[in-house]
Amino acid sequence: MGTIHDLVIIGAGAAGLTAGMYACRSNMDTVLLEKFVPGGQAALTAFVENFPGFPEGISGYDLMENMRKQSEGFGLSILTTEVQSIERPENAPFRIATTSGDIFARTIIVATGVRPRFLDIPGEKEFFGKGVSTCATCDGAFYRDMEVAVIGGGDSALDEGLYLTRFASKVHIIHRRDKFRAVPTLVEKARSNPKINFILDTVVTAVKGNDFVEGVSLRNTKTGEESVLPVAGVFLYVGLIPNTGMFKGFLRQNEQGFITTDRELAASVPGIFAAGDVRDTPLRQIVTAASDGALAAYTAGKYLEEK
Repeated sequence: MGTIHDLVIIGAGAAGLTAGMYACRSNMDTVLLEKFVPGGQAALTAFVENFPGFPEGISGYDLMENMRKQSEGFGLSILTTEVQSIERPENAPFRIATTSGDIFARTIIVATGVRPRFLDIPGEKEFFGKGVSTCATCDGAFYRDMEVAVIGGGDSALDEGLYLTRFASKVHIIHRRDKFRAVPTLVEKARSNPKINFILDTVVTAVKGNDFVEGVSLRNTKTGEESVLPVAGVFLYVGLIPNTGMFKGFLRQNEQGFITTDRELAASVPGIFAAGDVRDTPLRQIVTAASDGALAAYTAGKYLEEK
């Protein structure tokens, strides 16, 4: 058995980076595991205007870069690797199997976040990367002076729709209801933008095109009327799926797959905690993920002291 770390954090979004910062400040031997690059979904957000301390707003990428630098400044070690499985032999530390080998830990914080949900309609998967996208920040510049569609009615849909107006000639926001889940200030900002067109009470039934996206098929949910909207790009913001597949049957989850915790963020296996968007929580924001990370690190430290 190699080094046994006090804490291993899985996932380098706002929750994971904040947990690492707090753990290192408490002199816990901490390693953070991330299979891609630090930042998580927040790093793909074009503009964050509701994170405390930034009255003029900040890009999601810059905010997460600041968190990464700050956490590494406190001594956090970030290892790029993919977690394959976790097991805990009786009376022994957790063994975390990764693509870089086994890592051992006394406690674990799961901060694996979420990924975008798809509509499961014809053409959606076939045209992914050829006009269908889940990241306006990544792909918006490809649609300069073109018309695009944004599907969804939450904060992300309106945020990214507003971002796309920097490039697109017209942004059609398609929502299956006539009311939005987004905060009223975002709705008002989108309504006042001349480049944004709302198509409400409408669902997308297919993505059309040849080599690339050329349009979407629509159906009005009240009248049943069908139509085709010509667009060059389709951006999906229709919900989130938790990255919890590896924990199925190991950690207790709700019906949607989010990890359930107690009020101190302890999961169903003693010594494992969950933080951020991956857990069963009523609000998923960068600020709540950071708060979760701080509490999970504190609780993990308290668990170590008691054990």
